[in-house]
Amino acid sequence: MSVKTIAIMQPYFFPYLGYLGLMAHADEFVVLDCVQFPRRGRVHRCQVPGPHASERWLTLPVAHAPQSARICDMQFQSDAARRWQTRLTLHPWAQNGTGSAWTETLLDLLVIRGASLGDYLLEQLVFLRDALGLNCAITRSSDLGIDPAKRGSERLAAIAGARGAARYVNAPGGRSLYCADQFAQHGLDLAFLPDYTGPFRHLLPALMRDDIGHMTQDLARYAAEPLVKAEGANA
Repeated sequence: MSVKTIAIMQPYFFPYLGYLGLMAHADEFVVLDCVQFPRRGRVHRCQVPGPHASERWLTLPVAHAPQSARICDMQFQSDAARRWQTRLTLHPWAQNGTGSAWTETLLDLLVIRGASLGDYLLEQLVFLRDALGLNCAITRSSDLGIDPAKRGSERLAAIAGARGAARYVNAPGGRSLYCADQFAQHGLDLAFLPDYTGPFRHLLPALMRDDIGHMTQDLARYAAEPLVKAEGANA
């Protein structure tokens, strides 16, 4: 019987391509939206090229919310659609796409129509999964009824257990946060993605150039690299 592999990650807004390595390795990708919204994170913003080889943040117009608000509770500002279109016009790559059906689909996906940030991000993650030919199921953690008192690795293990997983794949940054022993006590094998060294650091502009074929190849290369085995607590 095959072992179910799960990946759990906050929903990033058009992240770098390495993020999607989690989907490439997982049978199920859980969108971690039942946790506190990070004000300076990548849930509502992404980095894009700026002038003179610099980088800029492209930020979605989210409404003010209490500090304790969860990602799944976040809403857009009442005039978010107008604000967002104005922000996009400041970036040439958002105006000078290929003119193909692909570009038109992507531009339509960027339009803010509803109030929920979570719904908006989920639609884009599903789009990216399908466009890159990945096969994982996508689930929201807020739909799983996880005990809100659980924190950190305990919450992640509870999510994995609720979905019947035996292996948990984490992003490279998790190596400094989690160890094998934390998950082994819940019957979970923990591994990490290797560092991403490919060229697609700015996913949204690359998609606007219709680089999906090159992105698919690079993701396949990245997914073929061996996972990094988690160390024990006393390693």
